[in-house]
Amino acid sequence: MKNNDSIQLGIDGAVATLTLNRPQSLNSLNLDMTSRLRDVTEQMESDETIRVVVIQGAGEHFMAGGDIKWFHTALDYPADERRHLFERLLADVHGSITRLRRMAKPVVASVQGAVAGFGLSLMNACDLAIAADNSYFTLAYCHIGTTPDGGATYALPRIVGMKQAMEIALLGDRFDAHRALELGLVNRVVPLAELAEQTRIIADRLAQGPTAAYGRTKRLINESLNHSLAEQLQAEQDAFAASSVTADFAEGVSAFVTKRKPKFIGG
Repeated sequence: MKNNDSIQLGIDGAVATLTLNRPQSLNSLNLDMTSRLRDVTEQMESDETIRVVVIQGAGEHFMAGGDIKWFHTALDYPADERRHLFERLLADVHGSITRLRRMAKPVVASVQGAVAGFGLSLMNACDLAIAADNSYFTLAYCHIGTTPDGGATYALPRIVGMKQAMEIALLGDRFDAHRALELGLVNRVVPLAELAEQTRIIADRLAQGPTAAYGRTKRLINESLNHSLAEQLQAEQDAFAASSVTADFAEGVSAFVTKRKPKFIGG
């Protein structure tokens, strides 16, 4: 890992921390960050020693969305080339969002300052979100005459409902961390000075949990809104049955009966 990498990956035990690392540009997304995000999410998904992922931004902000200055240079391209450029960019970006949603381990966003554009989409792709009290949020795409990406139009209606999703997308207004908590976009709001500590407490708790069961639970919840009740009941049946033959299930049941804290191995 190089200090000048646009995305840094640090691994401490079972906790992987992905840091968006363009603080001079409020961690805005450019081509290099796009390709690094693809590579790092592939690595985190396949590495079975990683049991929880934390995503954060370097400096004072999480992410201010796409790099508008780079977008401006793209205006010099002929229309067909520009369209192809953004198609390739978004294909890479959306592959990373897909991996975050499907990886069989919890993903926690730890945000502060600006959470804008793709930054909001990235946070929504995480399973949990902890926000510093100085965080502010905006989808903002309407302000540059384009449409949301990163799964924003998938996640927002499911999290906040249709009318609120329309307001967030069509007006592009900024709102604070406490409003984000009211809307259900974040799980907790903490003082900025406590963000790192509170994030680590949650990450460590998840890292000590039943990782395989977490992965199945995550899949069940993610797929639930696309299932009928019968389909979801069958999926739950299959997931419980698969969990019942794992070492973590045996450990969890035994620990409960003997009134001790379980020591899960993640399998």
